[in-house]
Amino acid sequence: MDALDAVILGIIQGLTEFLPVSSSGHLELGKAILGNHSVPEESLLFTVILHFATALSTLVIFRKDVADIFKGLFQFKWNEETQFSLKIIISMIPAALVGLLFEEELETLFGGNIMFVGFMLIITALLLWLADKAKNTGKSVSYSNSFVIGISQAIAVLPGISRSGATISTSVLLGNDKSKAARFSFLMVVPLILGKIAKDLLDGNISHTGIPASILIIGFVAAFLAGLAACTWMIALVRKSKLSYFAIYCFIVGIIAITFEYMN
Repeated sequence: MDALDAVILGIIQGLTEFLPVSSSGHLELGKAILGNHSVPEESLLFTVILHFATALSTLVIFRKDVADIFKGLFQFKWNEETQFSLKIIISMIPAALVGLLFEEELETLFGGNIMFVGFMLIITALLLWLADKAKNTGKSVSYSNSFVIGISQAIAVLPGISRSGATISTSVLLGNDKSKAARFSFLMVVPLILGKIAKDLLDGNISHTGIPASILIIGFVAAFLAGLAACTWMIALVRKSKLSYFAIYCFIVGIIAITFEYMN
């Protein structure tokens, strides 16, 4: 892997983690375009670095919210911050269970199956189109909503299903306010990313595999900066009901991916 590959994959991860177009699906497409030899699959470290960068960009964008949550938690009262944190924990349960129980089965889906990615992108397009047609409200995410949104997040481990697209769309279709849906979607993934990184570190799965530190830093910076831009942009787009543009994009890319795989 060279510096250009690191920049490209970092930007792909940073943009698609927040934009509703599936980061995992685009990384699979990126591998197919660059050639799998350019993205060593044994290098879990590089993937972890990119995900940590996007998690950090989320914390930077929502730094005030995160600070308020911690401040409220340390008051040890049943306040709004404590309730929000409990909802985040509830939303994590489905994805955590799927990740722990079906880790090996899920890994088989990330082997360059472009046809599968294409169909999942079309499903993402449908979800975004339906959410874009929903009316905006002032409703906040409830406890039951948190679990349903968590199920969407668990399903979004499939390459081609956008995590942000699935969770925001599900939240909006449940009648929640679009801005609050985006905020909840972005904050709910941070504990999962950090938890996954911690698990990989404890399992001893992460090794350097010969990738220079400079390449890791380049990938991190690219993913972090792209994540900052995409997160800020996405919040504004959801508020303005512009998800249909991404629905069209996902549908077109999905059709191209299916056609490409079929022709080859």
